[in-house]
Amino acid sequence: MHLLFATSIVPDGALASGYEIANAAIIDALRRAGVRVTVIGFNWPGKPAVDPENTIVLGAIDVRTESASPRQKLAWVAKAMLTGLTFASVKLRVVSDADVRAAIERAGPFDGYVLNSVQFVGAFEGLFGDRPSIFVAHNVEHRSAEENAAAAGSALQRWLFRREARLLEVMEERLCRAARFVFTLAEEDRAALGVASDDRSAVLPLVTRAEAPTKKGPRRIDCDAALIGTWTWQPNRIGLDWFLTKVVPHLRPDFRIRIAGNMPSGVTSAHPGVQFVGRVPDAQAFVRGGAVIPLISTAGSGVQLKTIETFELGLPSVATGRSLRGIGYQPQNCVVTDDPVAFASALEAAAADVRDVDGSAFHGRQVRALDAAVALGLKKLDAVRQGVDA
Repeated sequence: MHLLFATSIVPDGALASGYEIANAAIIDALRRAGVRVTVIGFNWPGKPAVDPENTIVLGAIDVRTESASPRQKLAWVAKAMLTGLTFASVKLRVVSDADVRAAIERAGPFDGYVLNSVQFVGAFEGLFGDRPSIFVAHNVEHRSAEENAAAAGSALQRWLFRREARLLEVMEERLCRAARFVFTLAEEDRAALGVASDDRSAVLPLVTRAEAPTKKGPRRIDCDAALIGTWTWQPNRIGLDWFLTKVVPHLRPDFRIRIAGNMPSGVTSAHPGVQFVGRVPDAQAFVRGGAVIPLISTAGSGVQLKTIETFELGLPSVATGRSLRGIGYQPQNCVVTDDPVAFASALEAAAADVRDVDGSAFHGRQVRALDAAVALGLKKLDAVRQGVDA
C-alpha cells in the first residue's frame, strides 16, 4: 500500500517540537507495517527534508506567529477574514490549489491519504476527496482554541481565538465524517471528536525515539528541576503561567529551576532560583540534568510528548492530571497532583531523593500498542480501497 502523508511541515530530522516527534513516530509505524509513505508539505527555511527521495516539498515557509512582523501578522488576519479560513491554515496559502494538485500527481499511483492534523488539509481541503483517507487528530483543535480564548489577554485575541474555535469545530467534524478511520493521540479525544466507536477510531500511543533509551550510568544533576518546551504555543504557555504563578512561589528560595525553549515576551519570575536558558543544543542532556521533571500541562488536548519522554528516560517527575492524558501508565517515581502547594512539596521531595527507574519496558509497551493501532486503521482503509466491509 502506498499512502500520501499530507502535513504542514515535512520532517527534517531535527525533532525540535512535540508535533515533529509525533509525526516521526507515526510515519515510522506506518513503514513498519509495510506501507510505502510519501510525505507532502512545506519545509522550514534552510531545513531540507530528512528523506528527500520520499518527500514532495511545496516550498519553504516560516509559519511561526511569534517571529512574524506586525505587518505579516496583519496580512494573515486579513487573508483569513477574506477567505474564511482559519488563521493557522491561511499561513499555508502561499501556493495555489493547482500547484498542490500537480505535486500530488508527482507522487505517482497511490492508494489513499493520511491527513495529518487540520492545518494543511484545511488550507487545501478540496484536493483530498478523490481517495480514501485516514485523519490524524493531534489535538481537539477547537477545544484548544476555546481554552486559548479564555486565557487571552485582550479582546481582539479572544475574538480571534473564538473565531478559530468555531471554524475548527466545523472542519474537524467534516474531516472525521469523511475519513475512513481517525487516529487520535488521547482516549478522551475520540469522544470529543464524535468517533468513539472502535470501528471509527483508535488511539496512537507514541514514543519519542525509535529505540528504547539506553542507561548511561549515574546522571550529573545540574539543577533541581528542568523544563523544556515550545512556550510560544498557547496551551504550553498556559501551563507555564500556572507553574510560575501558582507553584513556584511555594518553593524554597534555593530551589534551582532551569527553563529551556523559545520564550514569549513578558514571562518572568521573581523566584531567585528560576533561570530562563533559551534554546539548548541537546534537549535530552538538558532534561537529564534536572533532578526532577515538572510536567505542567493544564490546557490543550492530545498527548504530552514531554511526559512520554520523561517516562522513557525513567526520570522522576511531578505531573498534573492533564499531563497524563493519553497515557495509561504511571511509573513509581511520578507523583500526580493538581494542587499547587502539593506540587511544590512533591518537587522538593523528589529533588532531595532522586530515584530513576528503567524506562525501556514503557517504551516497548508503547511501540507494540502503536503498531497494533496502526494495523487496525490500515485494515479499515484497505477494506474501503478494495470495496469490501471490514
